[in-house]
Amino acid sequence: MKQNGWNGVDLARRYHSDLVFPILAERFPHLPYAAGRVGSGSDVLGFDDGTSQDHDWGLRLNLFVPADAVDEVDRELERQLPETYEGLPTRFAFTGQTERRHHVDVTSVSAFLDARLGFDPRIGPSVEDWLSLTGQAALEVTAGPVFIDSDGALIAARHALAWYPDDVWRYILACDWIRLAQELPLMSRAAEVGDEAGSRVIAARLTQITMHLAFMLERRWPPYAKWFGTSFNRLTRAKELSEPLNKTLHADDDADRQSGLARALEVLLREQNTLGLTMATQAIVPFWDRPPHPPEPIDREPATRWHRSRRGENTSVWPRLRGAADRQRRHPH
Repeated sequence: MKQNGWNGVDLARRYHSDLVFPILAERFPHLPYAAGRVGSGSDVLGFDDGTSQDHDWGLRLNLFVPADAVDEVDRELERQLPETYEGLPTRFAFTGQTERRHHVDVTSVSAFLDARLGFDPRIGPSVEDWLSLTGQAALEVTAGPVFIDSDGALIAARHALAWYPDDVWRYILACDWIRLAQELPLMSRAAEVGDEAGSRVIAARLTQITMHLAFMLERRWPPYAKWFGTSFNRLTRAKELSEPLNKTLHADDDADRQSGLARALEVLLREQNTLGLTMATQAIVPFWDRPPHPPEPIDREPATRWHRSRRGENTSVWPRLRGAADRQRRHPH
């Protein structure tokens, strides 16, 4: 959605260049800083529209300065920012708040990373750190434009968070396949005993796991639920996957749900083989005399070796069969 011809990112860029930069240049001419539009908000992902403007949308900017300058810079902006810019208020209350204040969010890079991630990706994240990371948290650091970064600290953090270490990535891929293997036979079994609603719920969950697997194979961070499908549609394989996954979600017959998932998983297995991660020949195998389920077409051993090299022989930190924080569910057979 355009406001005065701009979307949220355009607005932030002009807000910085027309108002915030001149204040900093005059009052703090030698201060190293970064500015951009990162953190929360649909505009950070480029998805803001007319509906987005009903809450927490407007003149927003993220400003990163040395920790000992945060309070002084914030006070100076409060003192000098005008009441409006391009017809929009510079001070307004967020959802659930009553205080009107400017939303040039002044902080240090380190404090921002701690608030968004709970760790600093620039200084050797641990296994626990990587597995605590959700796709949305990563996007709040890596998505959105940086307008200026005079000392490079913010850009360095974004580069460090570009993607998982290789063996953590392999571990998370394995967990998605394991989760699919656990639940795929249950979808037909629920339908067989007349639990149509249960079968559809399982089909939807399997579709979501399959979509997450597609994000992982393309090394793309998945956002939270509201924009998950929209971001999925921008993946390279989205067009090839959308038809069978929509069939899975909308089919009235369990056999059609099965075939839709099978086709989608074959696409992803081919992609995984192309990446040199596996050499599996089929995405699903029979489960006794019931409908098929995926095998485990990825080796978990590299992840264990990597973990031991960093943590000695204590492998308890790897959540068994769970993956990263936004994937941790247990499904009994």
